[in-house]
Order: sequence, then C-alpha cells, then structure tokens
Amino acid sequence: MNALVDRMGVDRIRQWLPLATLIILVVAVGVVEPTFLQPASLLQLASDTAVLFILATGITFVIMLGGIDLSIQSMASLASVIVALTITRLGYGSFVLTVAIGGLVGLLSGLVHVRLKIPSFIATLAVGGVLFSTALVISRERSITLDEAARSYQTWITGTVFGIPNVVVIGLVVLVIAHTLQSRTPFGRYSAAIGAGEPAAYASGVKVDRQKIFAFVLSSGFAALAGVILAGRLASGSPTLAAELLLPSIAAVIVGGTAITGGVGNIWRTLVGALIISVVRIGMTFLGVNIFAQNIVFGVVLIAAVAITIDRSKIPIVK
Repeated sequence: MNALVDRMGVDRIRQWLPLATLIILVVAVGVVEPTFLQPASLLQLASDTAVLFILATGITFVIMLGGIDLSIQSMASLASVIVALTITRLGYGSFVLTVAIGGLVGLLSGLVHVRLKIPSFIATLAVGGVLFSTALVISRERSITLDEAARSYQTWITGTVFGIPNVVVIGLVVLVIAHTLQSRTPFGRYSAAIGAGEPAAYASGVKVDRQKIFAFVLSSGFAALAGVILAGRLASGSPTLAAELLLPSIAAVIVGGTAITGGVGNIWRTLVGALIISVVRIGMTFLGVNIFAQNIVFGVVLIAAVAITIDRSKIPIVK
C-alpha cells in the first residue's frame, strides 16, 4: 500500500515538473534580461516556438505509440523546397500540395514499418535519407529565395491578426486539432492503449497497424506544414532549412512529459516542452553559446528528461 502511495506521489510530481520548470526558466531569463518579459518579447517567443511545436506535435503521435519518426526534419526541409519551386505557378495550391506530399510520405513510412516489420527507427531514418537527397536534387543543392510575387502568397504566415502573429494563430489551430484527435477520438484512446501495451491492444481487437500508419501520416503531414511555415518566415527554401530541428523536436516531446516508451503523454505537455526548449535556446543566446553547440545542451536535456519520464517497469531489460 505504501509503495502504491509513493508511486502515485512520484507520478504527480512528474506530471507537474515540466510546467514548474518552464515557469522557473521564464523567471530566470527575465531576471537576466528584463525585456524578455515584455509582451512583444513573449509574442516573439511564441512565434519562434510555433514551428518547433508543430514538428513536435506530429512526432508526439508516433512516440505515444512507442515508435519514433526520424524523418521529420528532412520532410520539413523538402517541404520548403517544394513551396519555393511551385508557389509562383500554383499560388495557394502549393501549400496544399506540399502538405499532401507530407501525408503520402508518412503513409510510406507507416507501410514500411508495419508491412515489412522494420523498426520505426530504421524505417524513418531511411525515408529521411531519401527525402534529404530528393531535396538536394530538385533544388540543385542550393537555397531558393522567394521573389516578391511569391511572398505575396505568404501573408497568411507572416502577417498579424489584432497584433498577434499569424504563425502563433496557426500554432493554436494545430493545438486544437491535435488535442481533439488525441482526447476526443478513438485514435487517441487507441494510441495510448497501444503505447501502454501493444499485445493487449491486439487482443482487444484494436487495429494496431492502422493506428500506426495514421500516426506516421500525421507526423509527416505536420512536418510538411512546419516546412511551409519556415519557407514563409525565411522567404526561402533549402534542403537543410530544418536540419537542426530534429533533436529539439524530440526533446520538446520528452521534456514535456511524454514517455519515450509510449502510452503516457498529450499535446499540452508537448506545448510546454516546446516552450521550455525555446526558453532554453533564448537563455543560451543571451549567454553567448554558439548555435551549433546548443545541440550539446539539448542532448543532455533529452537524456535527463528520458531518465525522469521513462517507466522502467515496462523495460526490465535495456538493449
């Protein structure tokens, strides 16, 4: 009985630890740089977090199942290239085409994983390599700058609504859609069940393969949307535009409290995790940490977050 009470206490601490961490970090950065707490700075923080959050949202669905998607940064970069190459001819249709391609890539990853019985780590790593090479080929190994005519189609990304950047509004829409999928649909319930115990989910009649494929479609589709937003904000497309976002995206999911073993987590936790990563990045920028060295910090943060959130009762043997 005492052991059960202790376990419940630990779980409660784990549940609130990410939010407490975020508050402490915001206060700490605000003390070092008081202008950080001004409304304009906080809106800029939200804008900078939007792309990371959208990427992390997609991969949350896969991690909840106990899998991983290592192709999201390549998909986002390829998406930016597709937008840059097609927006002049297709206009707003370029965005629809790009997100649709992202969904198809996710379908491919899911099929490779469930039909060929290849671990998601290997399947998505291979698909990511294909996407990266494709982006290099179609872009001719260069960054493509959007001209003025193309930028006129990007106002839904770069503009504002009542002083709030559109990219923040897009992030909120993604939050609502993802939260609804996870908490109000059978897919969300089945995802948690599969992550908590896949054999039991099979025995209960859950179509596990279908759930996994749909999760990969969502992951890649959201990654494509993130690439579209990146292209709009930076007015360019490049095969390496999102190359540094894979580790922060995974870190955002895990730091937010979603267990790497699956079954525990939600989109709100991912939002908190994404904000933590952004505040840490800003803090390191104030301290003058080199942008390439920041991944060292994210790696350490990821290890610490996994150590805190992992349910060791589900993995008596670590390989």
